[in-house]
Amino acid sequence: MLAARAPDLHDALQRGHDEGWSHLVLDGKVVDTDRLRVKKLSKKGKTIDAWYSGKTHDFGGNIQALFRPDGLPIWISPVEPGSIHDLTAARDHVLGALYAAASTGLPTLADPGYEGAGHGVHTPVTQPADGTELDINTRTRNALLRAVRCLGERGFALLTGRWRTLQHVTVSPSKITKIARAALVLTHFEHGYLPC
Repeated sequence: MLAARAPDLHDALQRGHDEGWSHLVLDGKVVDTDRLRVKKLSKKGKTIDAWYSGKTHDFGGNIQALFRPDGLPIWISPVEPGSIHDLTAARDHVLGALYAAASTGLPTLADPGYEGAGHGVHTPVTQPADGTELDINTRTRNALLRAVRCLGERGFALLTGRWRTLQHVTVSPSKITKIARAALVLTHFEHGYLPC
């Protein structure tokens, strides 16, 4: 019931435009679940557990979320198995809409895991593998991006710190979407961020 009241992606982005936000923050999180045995083939052709995340070295479901510049979560994606990379999940659920938002003046900041996401999604430049030091302009850009994005990073802390059910889900991982969206609605209520 509560999950049905969560804003959809279009409504969340429209509100960002209407309220004149400077940017959005995109981030992903693997919500811990009980062990679930669902096998699939990896890109390398090996059989792996679909819900096992190499990012957290545990079983879980990957959710993507958008946050206001101050870190309040505004939208949560449907859950994907933990083996799905953040960038892949974002491509499936949110990047197309973010490209359109960026073309109208609402860019998105993200961590290096989204490098290569495309138009309007700004990520820090990673250190070259050969050990070459980044030039001063790139290091300054990275520092500025991280300084602005860090407020948005508190969004998952608002959800998982307040709503303990998101710390470890013991029901089917397919229920993570409804649980996370219900937590989003309750967080909006607590922070006075009610639908327009």
